[in-house]
Amino acid sequence: MKEIYLRQIAVTVGAKVWQIENCADMFANGDTIPFISRYRKEKTGGMDDATVAEVKHWIDVFDEMEKRKATILKNIEEAGALTDELRGRIEACVNSTELEDIYLPWRPKRRTRATAAKEIGLEPLADLMWNLRTRDPLASAKAYVKGSPSLKGKAGAEDAEAALAGARDIIAERLSETAAIRSDLRSIFRSRRLEAKATKAAKDNPDAAKYRSYFDFKMPLDRMPSHNLLAILRAESEGFLTIGLDSDAEKCGDKIYYDFCQAQGYPGGALAGQIKEAVADSFKRLLEPSVSGEVIREAKERADVESIRIFGENLRQLLLQAPVGEKRTMAVDPGFRNGCKIACLDERGDLLYHTIIFPHPPQNEKVKSLMAVQSMLEKYGIEAIAIGNGTASRETEDFFRKVHLPDGCKVWTVSEDGASIYSASDIAREEFPGEDVTVRGAVSIGRRLMDPLSELVKIDPKNLGIGQYQHDVDQALLKEKLDNTVESCVNSVGVNLNTASPWLLAYVSGIGPVLAGNIVAWRSGNGAFRSRAELLKVPRLGPKAYEQCAGFLRIRDAENPLDGSAVHPESYHIVDEMARSLGVTTRELVGNAQLCSKLRPEDFVGGEVGLPTVNDIIKELAKPGLDPRESASEFSFADDIHDIEDLRTGMELPGIVTNITAFGAFVDIGLHDNGLLHVSQMGPRGTNPASVVKLHQQIKVKVLGVDTDRRRISLGLV
Repeated sequence: MKEIYLRQIAVTVGAKVWQIENCADMFANGDTIPFISRYRKEKTGGMDDATVAEVKHWIDVFDEMEKRKATILKNIEEAGALTDELRGRIEACVNSTELEDIYLPWRPKRRTRATAAKEIGLEPLADLMWNLRTRDPLASAKAYVKGSPSLKGKAGAEDAEAALAGARDIIAERLSETAAIRSDLRSIFRSRRLEAKATKAAKDNPDAAKYRSYFDFKMPLDRMPSHNLLAILRAESEGFLTIGLDSDAEKCGDKIYYDFCQAQGYPGGALAGQIKEAVADSFKRLLEPSVSGEVIREAKERADVESIRIFGENLRQLLLQAPVGEKRTMAVDPGFRNGCKIACLDERGDLLYHTIIFPHPPQNEKVKSLMAVQSMLEKYGIEAIAIGNGTASRETEDFFRKVHLPDGCKVWTVSEDGASIYSASDIAREEFPGEDVTVRGAVSIGRRLMDPLSELVKIDPKNLGIGQYQHDVDQALLKEKLDNTVESCVNSVGVNLNTASPWLLAYVSGIGPVLAGNIVAWRSGNGAFRSRAELLKVPRLGPKAYEQCAGFLRIRDAENPLDGSAVHPESYHIVDEMARSLGVTTRELVGNAQLCSKLRPEDFVGGEVGLPTVNDIIKELAKPGLDPRESASEFSFADDIHDIEDLRTGMELPGIVTNITAFGAFVDIGLHDNGLLHVSQMGPRGTNPASVVKLHQQIKVKVLGVDTDRRRISLGLV
């Protein structure tokens, strides 16, 4: 990768050039983000996976820019306009907007007023005026009227005034294609106010009501929160708002004229008037619409990045929420008329039995349902109960409180978001070909309690009920961020090689869907893996894939205890050396924190193995295969709150954070409608909601206001 790109990436991510260069080399060598961030800390200077992912993003961006530069250089050269100076400017670009500005005069375009003027022979007149080589433009224009011998076969204008108008059209287009002018205007526009007004279509349309606060809205674009801008742009796309920047035409015109004079010199007399007229036309007709659109798109790109960042943080918290572990689980998908779907699962999440009970109206089969549940609890040795948080969730939770639960068995409320999407998916049909969607949905609820990460990777994150305006942001960037987040979570936790589903394995560093399927097929045909080295027997899983994935796969009770840890096989010899230095076996060292504390990290540094790697090994040896996720904790909503009508201002209630946005957090307090904990209630101006609360965190809130008509609940932190 070129030095200019390496330097730019280093500045962008706050790193050294050598760190970026090493990352670029490793990516070119086929290394993955998790592998680089976990096992190549000496080469990255200790970058975390988020920074390594950002470096990868910019490497990809500049790879595409280099291809674009090649196309641009080729096109300009074919036009006979490529000079050494122009080539240098293009090759030095690290900003796509600046690159396209340089290319603009040669970019293929539709027929314009300037094109028409050139076709009738007026470009030489425009050149005279542009280069200040005429004192009397009107007199010069007479040579470009129809019938003039200087036209060299071109049609010419009807009269001198028409010739001047055509020349001004050419000058206006040149001004609009001048990189310095466009850059200066962008600087001005970025701090202007964005104005939004309601359209006629919005006046009586109930779908527009949610945008009412933007019907007459003004705010400087550079100070507008991301959620406001995305909402305004969505409303515009739906035809409910018109938007525009409050540009100052006079100020901008003066700036364009000044830039022209700086480049060409100061025109005098009648020529000054012609140039100013061309400037005004260029701004109104060409520059203002184009540059304002670019600046708004720039702002949207920033809003996209912020929205996607929030989505990524929410997804990380969701995937890394505490599991209850391998417990025999009763999963309940609650409902009224259609009953509560129940699925009993074993410790691995396999379906043992399913049925439907009807404890709620209209059937009200409470006793029959109670007996059925009691029987299932005993027959299947149930250790945990997962109840979906959708319709009839509170009523079903109340019902289970009347059940005599086995010792240690607890009831948990589990988010249903995306369960219906999963139940109708190809993955669900492959897992449960003989079951209907209701059974699959219930199973998903139970498995989410046991291990949220393993189950939620099967669902598109956009269907998990988190984030803000996810359908309005750059979808390619969103997918990149969310894929990186899922991959990061899976690899930070580690995966049990002998029990993981192919959908979980696919996110392990270096594997992907094809190798994941091959691993599961090999496991099915040959039995459980006894060592990591056996992975090399899997079809198409070669040394490179093994290098990338081995450290993230765990084998419980393996012959080599290191196969159940995050120590990479390439470092097993270091652990053996550590054990020998203490006079113990490797098996005696693994998991013995007291022995590990006696190791001197600097004694094992050498070659490409530095202190970061050695320290990671010692930390892992002390607690091998440690799951970084917290333990699950119980939660109950307030007993006397079942409807929004039950709420009173000042009440203090337990709640669970269900979504975090730039403007606050939504909190489930046990009702159909979530309450909003606005960012203004979280701290001083500028507080980041994600720094105050976490997704699925259990918090206590105070009811600040209730709007029963619009079913809105305002909350504050207690």
